[in-house]
Amino acid sequence: MNILVLGIGQSLRGDDAAGLEAVRLWQQAHPLTAQRVQVAISELPGLALLDFLSGVEAAILVDAVMASAAPGTLHRVGPDELEAFSAGSGSAHGWGVAETLQLGRSLYPSISDCRITLIGIEASQMDLGAGLSDEVQAALPGAAQMIEQEILSLL
Repeated sequence: MNILVLGIGQSLRGDDAAGLEAVRLWQQAHPLTAQRVQVAISELPGLALLDFLSGVEAAILVDAVMASAAPGTLHRVGPDELEAFSAGSGSAHGWGVAETLQLGRSLYPSISDCRITLIGIEASQMDLGAGLSDEVQAALPGAAQMIEQEILSLL
């Protein structure tokens, strides 16, 4: 199966770097699994997210989220749940994941066949120049384990 793991975030905006760091930690902790899938990091994917998904059967997107939970909370949003997200959810990356996927499915029907899962890490702050908060830093090993479990369920 052609699987993509994509870390999304901005490295210079505090907890927004959580997706990037979680994917890097997962790659270090699980190098054998990482060799079996495509791995990418994107600081500002916006509509380029559609290019990442082209030709992929399954994608695991890892990103910081703000869903009113405690900082560091991990969320798994499955394919069916992602489709239910409404447009206008916004993102620090320009277009949010939900808006981009909605547009992509309209323009590129093949993307509809891609099984997309989002692993979200609840952010505390996304201040320019700040590092990861302690809560998000502590959540990274759990996020890396979620990535691994998701991949193993697909293989």
